[in-house]
Amino acid sequence: MTPKILVFAGSVRSGAYSGKTADVAQHELARQGADVTRISLADYPLPIMDEDLETEKGIPENAVKLARLIASHDAMLIATPEYNGSMPPLVKNTIDWVSRVSEDGGKPLKPYPGKVVAICSSSDGHFAGIRSANHLRAVLAHIQMEVIAPQVSVPNADKAFDDDGNFVAERLTKGMQRLCRTLIEHARLLSTRVEH
Repeated sequence: MTPKILVFAGSVRSGAYSGKTADVAQHELARQGADVTRISLADYPLPIMDEDLETEKGIPENAVKLARLIASHDAMLIATPEYNGSMPPLVKNTIDWVSRVSEDGGKPLKPYPGKVVAICSSSDGHFAGIRSANHLRAVLAHIQMEVIAPQVSVPNADKAFDDDGNFVAERLTKGMQRLCRTLIEHARLLSTRVEH
């Protein structure tokens, strides 16, 4: 079985370190034999989560589209930056809206429970976005995703990538290889993929 893995970054900023980290992950997953779908959250804009808005207008179509995408993959990888010691609002808002999706066209749709997910983080400081990754890990575990243990956290991200977009440090390259290998193995074992 070739696992289908969805990859996205938690920032849509041009040149974002999380985007570069997601690029490295995307290439390594493909190199190890996964079928990778890379998306940008910029293509799925969502309003700030608001239950009054949901009552009035329903769940936004982009949240449903993302829920379908997640359900149709065996695993996910999220590369998050760190904003003020935590995950960016873009990531949390996306997770929260998608968590509101419970059906699609009358059929049950539960995108999160049992889905395998990996976390990468990055920052231009010494702590490598670890606090953001820890908060994200707690949220993903709360919504019953299977978060794998290996994690790649990129410190001093402004100097972490070469001109070809690869990691400069061999330690990070080896860490990403291990993370991708573990994610693929778990995806094969625990697939909850729903075909659409």
